[in-house]
Amino acid sequence: MANQNFKMTILAVLDNQLRENNPPITRMTLERLKKLGYTEKIAKEKMAVVLIEEIYDVMKTNEAYNEERYSKKLRALK
Repeated sequence: MANQNFKMTILAVLDNQLRENNPPITRMTLERLKKLGYTEKIAKEKMAVVLIEEIYDVMKTNEAYNEERYSKKLRALK
């Protein structure tokens, strides 16, 4: 149950990024992945992994969110 709640929370954060177009790389990545043939659901799940990695990095290093690092990881998705 906790894993499902976590997944729903991460996907909600991703949906907020898409709705607010902030950062813009989120929308660009979703569209790029869909053009590569991924369904929207699978594309979002791939992007959610990157979001989780960024949250982990922030917590681990006690640094601020790094949009450049996050953007670089999203661009690397295939």
